[in-house]
Amino acid sequence: MSASTALHIDWTRCRGRGMCTELLTGLGRDEWGYPLVAGGGSDLPIRTHDVEAADDAVALCPVLALSIRPARPTR
Repeated sequence: MSASTALHIDWTRCRGRGMCTELLTGLGRDEWGYPLVAGGGSDLPIRTHDVEAADDAVALCPVLALSIRPARPTR
């Protein structure tokens, strides 16, 4: 996976279990346990050193709310 990938959060599935926030350094957690992406939105750019953790987060999400997809270009 390259730096042009992102972890996508499907908010219709997410239940705020927090597994992804414990695995990935770029995700915070709100007071209800839902992940917070810096700058808002639903895509967290995956840094090279976080590729394995992102794969683990996708595999371990109990409600299948995570996926890895191409990152959207910044404007």
